[in-house]
Amino acid sequence: MKFDYDLIILGSGPAGFSASMQASKFDKKVLMVEANENHLGGSWINAGTVPSKALREAASNIHKFTRQFGNVNNQKPFELFQMADLLRLKEQVIEYENSEIKRNLVKNEITTLRGYGRLVDPHTVEVLDPIETKRTFTAQNILISTGSTAKQPSNFTVDHKTVLDITSILTMEYIPRRLVIVGAGVQAIEYATIFASLGTKITLLNPLDDYFTFLDHEVRALLDDAMKSFRITIFHNAKVDKVGKNELRNCTEVHFTVDGVENRVIETEQVLHFGGRTPNTDKIGLDKVGIKTLEDGHIAVNEGYQTEIKSIFAAGDVVGYPELASASFSQGRLAACNMFNIPAAELSTTMPFSIYSIPEMSSVGLTELEAKDAGYDVTVGRAYFENLTKATISNNHRGILKLVFETGTFRLLGVHCIGEGACEIIHIGQAVISFKGDIRYFISNMMNYPTYAEAYRIAAFNGVNRVFKAGVKYRNILSDKKD
Repeated sequence: MKFDYDLIILGSGPAGFSASMQASKFDKKVLMVEANENHLGGSWINAGTVPSKALREAASNIHKFTRQFGNVNNQKPFELFQMADLLRLKEQVIEYENSEIKRNLVKNEITTLRGYGRLVDPHTVEVLDPIETKRTFTAQNILISTGSTAKQPSNFTVDHKTVLDITSILTMEYIPRRLVIVGAGVQAIEYATIFASLGTKITLLNPLDDYFTFLDHEVRALLDDAMKSFRITIFHNAKVDKVGKNELRNCTEVHFTVDGVENRVIETEQVLHFGGRTPNTDKIGLDKVGIKTLEDGHIAVNEGYQTEIKSIFAAGDVVGYPELASASFSQGRLAACNMFNIPAAELSTTMPFSIYSIPEMSSVGLTELEAKDAGYDVTVGRAYFENLTKATISNNHRGILKLVFETGTFRLLGVHCIGEGACEIIHIGQAVISFKGDIRYFISNMMNYPTYAEAYRIAAFNGVNRVFKAGVKYRNILSDKKD
């Protein structure tokens, strides 16, 4: 059978974009269908990863300035800067990234079509364009990478003026003095520290009994300290009952319940809601081709990102965990390789996880407790940022780099970091873990000074000294010869 294309991609987010680039390198004819009339890149470029990190960068720069030099003329950051100042950078970044996507698609001869794509059969897609004209296209393979959408609250309404979500927070007109954030996931904590660093009084209403329980316990302790220094108030086991306007006091009231105790009220200027995300899989014709979704709406795939239908693949948020842009890029690439039976480098299981809060956090490998539970004889090496010259120069002493390693072999099992540059320097540890290296690498190789990466050397020496003082005897503790 002759097809119109080798590959049709539904969605231009990181998975779809990556798959299109990879398929083009195989000299395949690709059609990319994007439902958004104005932008390519999905939430990745326009509402999620890129704009939120751009906003975070602007807030972080302001925070660094005030930490170094103090308040200017006794004015707080929210008095000195307008939200428009921060959003200007965000808009510049989005504009540039969108132009880069278009440039790459054109350069690699990817055909793009604006419209809503639906599956008709295992090789056919129907596209309803903005003027409601229907067209059908066929392909040898189809990739579903339609992303996800923010869940809406059940007890109140997101009006995008007083009550905001991940999209409307990026169009705020001013920096609020008080902000209630509903949720305590990664994005909630990131935005809480972003606005707190600008002087906003933050209250977090967490529907669960804790947050970030997956973090190494020492990293979590430093995060808690940072939250306290920002005066961020957290209520756990909190349920929002209603949100309304108090005209007499000219404020918004959030009525909530904590641990079953009702009638708690917070006065605020605005509310920011984070309620998780729902995969965009319910209106794309999965039933037409016999693909059943999981209970949470995600699409089940095998290790090659192939669905139960041989010619249809899925990648990105629609397949579930970890739902990160970084993972979606790799998933899209691997899906393209697998659908055309072209060998691809396997994706390492040593995957870093980063949280772009202020301060930022990143982890890779096993935590100390996970390593012990797995049966390893574990030793830990630590480097506190207060001992780094770079941190002193930056007046930014809050942070720790923690190395988790096997005592007898020095093999690195995990790296956990909180502090400035954590999301960048984590990749050094990732590389050593991937190659089954040990912490002596950081001792026998010089690192630039002064840098945050120097923490690896300090932490490695700290770990080696702990082993030595514990009475474990080695003929030469820094060599490969061991008794």
